[in-house]
Amino acid sequence: MVYWETAHTVPDLPRFLLEFARLWQAAEKIVYSRTLAEPLSARTKIERAFDLDAVRKLKANAERDIAVAGPELAAQAIQAGLVDEFQMRICPVVIGDGKRFFPRAARLDPICAGA
Repeated sequence: MVYWETAHTVPDLPRFLLEFARLWQAAEKIVYSRTLAEPLSARTKIERAFDLDAVRKLKANAERDIAVAGPELAAQAIQAGLVDEFQMRICPVVIGDGKRFFPRAARLDPICAGA
C-alpha cells in the first residue's frame, strides 16, 4: 500500500486513482504486522495484533468511515460483526493462487432493496 504515498507523481495517472491516492495519503492508517519494524508511510502506526475490542472502540468513536483491507483482517472483522458495508475491489491474477475473498465460514444475510 505504500505505493499510494507517491502515486500522485505517476504521469497520466487516471483521475479516479489520483483521487484515491489523495484520500489514502490524508488518512490515518494502522498497519497490523508482526514483523514490520516501523511504518513505511506517513500518518501510519504499527500494531502487532488485530485487537477486536480496540477496533470496536475505534469504530464507535470514528468521525469517518473505517476501511479494512486484506483478507485475513477482513475475515476477523466480518466474523466479529464489525463490517457494515462491503466495497469490493477485484484485481485479477493471471497466475498463482491467492487468499480467499471471504472467510470460509462466513455466512452473510443479504439485505436487498425492496425485499
